[in-house]
Amino acid sequence: MKTLSPTAESPEQLAESLRSLIAEAEKTLMSSVSEHAEGRLDELHARLESARDRVATLCADAKVKVVAGAKQADATIRSHPYESLAIALGVGVLLGAVLRRNS
Repeated sequence: MKTLSPTAESPEQLAESLRSLIAEAEKTLMSSVSEHAEGRLDELHARLESARDRVATLCADAKVKVVAGAKQADATIRSHPYESLAIALGVGVLLGAVLRRNS
């Protein structure tokens, strides 16, 4: 698995960043509106746009990886059809045994 670049954030870090942005925005909105608050709102808006762009990039990267994985799985199944059937049968039998045992 590829490691994230130093500028990339993990989904957990991005979610925490968004939570802090929302909390900061709520705090700013609750305070009296002044020049300082207006500047803070502009700053928060810029940070929120940046976070939105990062989320869009992460989603696009995830979509590309999922499609690539699906294509690889399809190619593997097509190149080894009988082995794929045997593995699917084995997993089905094991899953059936586990479910039957639990009930």
